[in-house]
Amino acid sequence: MFRNREFRLLFLIQIILLPIGLALITLFPAYTNIIVVGLALGYIGSYWRFTIWRYRQIQELSGYLRQISSGQFSLDVRDNEEGELSILKSDIYKVTLQLSQYSTGLEEEKQKLTNAISDISHQLKTPLTSMMVMSDLLNNPKLEQGKRSDFTQHIATQLERMDWLVSSLLKLSKVDAGTIQFKKEKVNIHQLLQEALEPVLIPIEIKEIELEEKGDRDLTINLDKNWTKEALINLIKNAVEYTPIQGNMTITYQDNPLYTEIQLSDDGVGIAAEDVPHIFKRFFKGRNASEGSVGIGLAMAYSIITSQRGDIEVSSKPNAGTTFYIKFYKQII
Repeated sequence: MFRNREFRLLFLIQIILLPIGLALITLFPAYTNIIVVGLALGYIGSYWRFTIWRYRQIQELSGYLRQISSGQFSLDVRDNEEGELSILKSDIYKVTLQLSQYSTGLEEEKQKLTNAISDISHQLKTPLTSMMVMSDLLNNPKLEQGKRSDFTQHIATQLERMDWLVSSLLKLSKVDAGTIQFKKEKVNIHQLLQEALEPVLIPIEIKEIELEEKGDRDLTINLDKNWTKEALINLIKNAVEYTPIQGNMTITYQDNPLYTEIQLSDDGVGIAAEDVPHIFKRFFKGRNASEGSVGIGLAMAYSIITSQRGDIEVSSKPNAGTTFYIKFYKQII
């Protein structure tokens, strides 16, 4: 109780009034009744003043809470004093900060959802328009058989592209929204890379790319195998796409007390220096990007890796190749 400044002040006033009253009674015994009444009024008045002050403080807190409920999270009610009221003010302020952060998080999630819908709509608009035009052309009974086959094949290609695009965007949205629970399991890195290479073995063979793997093939790491494979597939596809015919790709992995690192290098066209800071942004297409590039694979890889206590960096020079450094930290740093 006595850590409250107002209680200490009230107690001090009442302690002072008592000896003053006794002294007056001693000096003026004929006025004892009047002195006692005055002393009682002093006690009542001091307590009444204290009660009014306390209710005003509570009223101010009520007003503060009403402002918070209306969305004003920038108010600061703290007074840096001791006592229960000050502690209550501090706790209310902490809750206000949490509500502010929660509100900000909801706005960010809402914006992410809006952006995702906008991205999907924008990316689907072009192939849908193209297919609608070709569909109208296919309705022409006088259309040559060769053209009909070309249009049909083109529609099939566009449908496959749309299916991949929608699937990738949904995966990326889930990762960005934090709705995916990444499973931790012991994974052999060599086996993980072999599975990630499977979808691109034919392009590697067609382009006669020399692929080299360096590292301890018994090395293991704790991470979500399926999602990490998804990230590696996108990185490897990117490397294969920009590696020239009869070019070279190297995958190196190693372990140290801080992290496990995977390096993916190629001797392709490289990335322009001004593009490097932006390559992991969604739908970013660099100066050396291919015509069919969408700009989502690297963004997905980045989101998956960083969501698993990892990091990814890139080093590149035009016409001198690119190296991605993927690090999975053993402790949060």
